[in-house]
Amino acid sequence: MARIEKDFLGEKELPDTAYYGVQTLRGLHNFHITGIPMSAEPFFVKAFGYVKKAAALTNRNLGVIDARIADAIIGACDRLIAGEMDDQFVTDFIQGGAGTSTNMNANEVIANLALESLGHQKGEYEFVNPNDHVNCGQSTNDVYPTAFRLALILRLSSYMDALRRLEDAFHAKGKEFEGVLKMGRTHLQDAVPMSLGQEFHGWGTTMGEEVHRIADVRQLLHEVNLGATAIGTSVTAARGYPEMVTRCLSDLTGIKLILAGDLVEATSDTGAYVQLSGVLKRTAAKLTKICNDIRLLASGPRCGFNEINLPQMQPGSSIMPGKVNPVIPEVVNQTSFLVIGLDLTVTLAASAGQLHSTSWNR
Repeated sequence: MARIEKDFLGEKELPDTAYYGVQTLRGLHNFHITGIPMSAEPFFVKAFGYVKKAAALTNRNLGVIDARIADAIIGACDRLIAGEMDDQFVTDFIQGGAGTSTNMNANEVIANLALESLGHQKGEYEFVNPNDHVNCGQSTNDVYPTAFRLALILRLSSYMDALRRLEDAFHAKGKEFEGVLKMGRTHLQDAVPMSLGQEFHGWGTTMGEEVHRIADVRQLLHEVNLGATAIGTSVTAARGYPEMVTRCLSDLTGIKLILAGDLVEATSDTGAYVQLSGVLKRTAAKLTKICNDIRLLASGPRCGFNEINLPQMQPGSSIMPGKVNPVIPEVVNQTSFLVIGLDLTVTLAASAGQLHSTSWNR
């Protein structure tokens, strides 16, 4: 089964199982870049659900959207928040158009869910329209960055939890090895004695510092430009909408969000992303240093340092029997190198925005 949808560029055929629509399909066909769909980041889909729900609630309360339509949109958003529709977010992570394809992906999925709840067929947008109803009082230029910031806040919580577990593990090993005497080294030459516990404890302390730095920079993400619409002038949004929708989003998520004082500036500003990326790069650099230390201390076993023994995860060679490689530190290094490289990507993207939008950043 299939259905036909059209926009001002023409018609497209979609499988009737698809909740996304014609504009999403165009984005899907236009951008085969990374092969990674937005569904790979469920926090982002969830964040879009929260933002669109806050918008529908606000527009309903302001009398901008009929209450029956708004309630259907709200119910659809709840399904996004619950993670039921992740597989319908098909646009590529890299795309032209400042994220319009992803915003329309959310608008179309929500509209079609709302249509079904009201007894209509997918694509009958005369009853619930992705642009006129789901996207009412909004633009990609305020919805996308707000959802992006919210997704980052949610994602950073799990990242910080992981770093805390690593910190605790290092400190536990520090306690376990506090009586193991070893040689400290500078320039790879013997220096003065220390305990192996001191070495591990130091690694734990440096990871704890990273948790604090990430907590600091995360606060920058709490300032949003929701209600700014296209360029920060709030065109098409109802009077009072920016303040009300920001409060509503805070209430829905339990996260204190602040409406930017200058929406024009906030709509084109990417400084928070640059700073956050820099902190993540700092953590990656520290992890690389620790992994290099661990690999060196575990080198051998007969012709290296062989001061510590790493868990044997898998055979390390197709030709040398019994060889085991330090694969966990190696893969952490590889991931860290990717983060360090992506920091440059973020920096270039943030600097390449032009005039009143941050299109290159997305």
